[in-house]
Amino acid sequence: MPEVAFKNIRFDPEGHPFNELAVPLAQAVGYTADLSIDPQLAQLLRLRVAQVNRCAFCAVLHGESARDREIPQAKIDDLTAYPISDLFTEPEKTALRYCDALTLPNVDEFHDFHEAMTQHFTIDQIKDVAAVVVNMHVWTRWKLAQGQTPYFVDGDGSAN
Repeated sequence: MPEVAFKNIRFDPEGHPFNELAVPLAQAVGYTADLSIDPQLAQLLRLRVAQVNRCAFCAVLHGESARDREIPQAKIDDLTAYPISDLFTEPEKTALRYCDALTLPNVDEFHDFHEAMTQHFTIDQIKDVAAVVVNMHVWTRWKLAQGQTPYFVDGDGSAN
């Protein structure tokens, strides 16, 4: 099976001051961070932002990370249909709705999404959910701007 590699089709972000600021954000709330929320939920949130923002790099990376976190493949596959799926718990659905509300803001109703979160999460957990989602927005936009694009490579490293 071919492996996936990535290429920047617009620019290389290394050395740019913005990239230097974004890296500590990823360390603080990215997929290796120690957060107050369940690691699987955090990974579902990251993958959801990647899907909604259509970040090809992020979708591949966080799909793989979701599998590494032992999230069932059916749950990963069904993430786009979470509101009508019984594969997700009510707290997960609530956090994913909050994620969607931050991703596609409806300012008039956002308070309702926050209030729903308080039924399942502490304020520190809500802060972590918000930080995970906002951090993913930074990264999905940055990867879009640089044009980080996945492609298949053969075992010998050649493009497929």
